[in-house]
Formats: sequence, C-alpha cells, structure tokens
Amino acid sequence: MATRSEIAVAIDGPMGSGKSTVAREVARRLGFRYVDTGAMYRAVAVAALRRDVAMDDPDALAAVARALRLEVTADPDGGMRVAVDGEDVTGELRTVSVNRVVGKVAGAPGVRAVLGGIQRALGASGGVVMEGRDIGSVILPQAEVKIFLTASRDARARRRQAELAAAGEHVSLDDVRRIEDEDDRAATTRPVGPLRIAPDAEVIDSTERTVDEVVDRILASVARARGL
Repeated sequence: MATRSEIAVAIDGPMGSGKSTVAREVARRLGFRYVDTGAMYRAVAVAALRRDVAMDDPDALAAVARALRLEVTADPDGGMRVAVDGEDVTGELRTVSVNRVVGKVAGAPGVRAVLGGIQRALGASGGVVMEGRDIGSVILPQAEVKIFLTASRDARARRRQAELAAAGEHVSLDDVRRIEDEDDRAATTRPVGPLRIAPDAEVIDSTERTVDEVVDRILASVARARGL
C-alpha cells in the first residue's frame, strides 16, 4: 500500500451505528469509491438461504462463497450495488431473514477468507472509503484514516428499525434489539475478524451527533492525514 497515490479510509462499528450512511457521504465528498463489506456477507447469506444451506455449517457456507460470482458496482446515488452470478440482489440484503443469519455467515472462516481477498483488492490502490467490522484491524490495517463508529443500543435499534421500515418490513423495536444483540455477540466473539477497535482508530459516538457532524469530523481526520 505504500506506493498508492491516494489514502484509504476505514470505518468500523456495530450494526446501527450509522456506518453506511456516514461512509457513503464521506466517499461522495471526497470523490472516493465506497465499499460496504457487510453487503458482501449479506449477498452470501442471500445465496445460502436460497440454496437452503445449513447456517451452522461453516464449510458449506464457505463453499457457497467460493462458488459465487460476486460483483460490486457504484450506485448513481453514491451507494453500492451487489450482484450474485449476474443477478442484482441489493434489494434483498437488508431483509429480516438476512439480518437473522448474516452473523453466522460472517463468522465462517472460509467465507471471510474469500471475501477478505476481494476487499483487500478493492482497497489496494487507495481512494476508497471501506466500512465493515474488521476493516481497520484486518482488511486495511495500513489505512491512513481509521474510524470506529458507535452509538447507544437504543439509538442503533431505532435506526435499524427505520431502515427495515423503509424496505417495507415493519419489525417491533424489541425484535430489532434482539437481532442487534445477537449480531453484536456474533461479531465480537467470532474467532476470525472479530469486531474490535483498532489501536490507532478514532472512536466517534454518533448517538447525539448528526450525520453531517460525524462526516465533518472524519473529513477533518482525512485532511490531517493528507497533511493539510
């Protein structure tokens, strides 16, 4: 990474912390590529659900990941679209059924090995804002800007509930909290690429901050990294 011409921004954090919204806006303002690594794991989850693969069988999940032709492209609105074997599955990624199993998919070492290679390739040349759970600690440890974004449990649950509602799925706040708690447990205890704060990451609590406030703080870190 030492020879790349532009910096990389790594944004990590738990479900509902605002990573996707913030990362998209940071990428838009910088003119960088936006990469949502969580969407990749969700795409594997979609494929595994369609194939009726046992979610407690990490080898079977890894086989699904290896067999997929996964494509990520920029969305006109600054987001990211994901296609599996030529089919755009972006609209299926945030459903409740995927939310319930994506932790197990992401916890499968073989799945992480496959997708981790793709993610490293996407970030190798810099000029990228990549968000996920292990970007600063595992995927892009040499990223010049590392952010760990967090928020209170209730704030995170409300945000995820609103996201589901926008996708046409109305879920009670209690059910969202249960999904969130299980996701936190899976993300922080998995043996490969667990959610953790990289030693040199800047921690930002978004509970009482607007999206613009968080974005501005990250852009200030980018300016410092560029020596501006």
